[in-house]
Amino acid sequence: MEFVTSQQGIDRIKKFESCRLTAYQDAAGVWTIGYGHTGSVYAGMQISQEQAEDLLKEDLKRFEAAVNRYVTGALTQGRFDALVSFSFNVGEGALKKSTLLKKMNAGDMDGAAREFDRNSVQNR
Repeated sequence: MEFVTSQQGIDRIKKFESCRLTAYQDAAGVWTIGYGHTGSVYAGMQISQEQAEDLLKEDLKRFEAAVNRYVTGALTQGRFDALVSFSFNVGEGALKKSTLLKKMNAGDMDGAAREFDRNSVQNR
């Protein structure tokens, strides 16, 4: 069964990500808009809140596919949403190599939960 991010998961990601409706250059100099969207963004570009949310949902498809591809263990909607949020922040490659994924695939949910905590502390 292929999961997609629930509205609750999207709302949680939006809570932790800032939304900017005018294009800006991120720390690496990449033009960015909305909730971290980088495709086809240019100086002076402006979007609406609705467009920002549409871009986020479109961007999440890549991370949803990665989670669906890499997770071999049992998933709940909440776990899926959390893994999409994690990979949205650190990237697909980091998810694939993560101890979090290894523990989750091994059925070590307590260990996986500790990895979420460890990563959130490191990213503060």
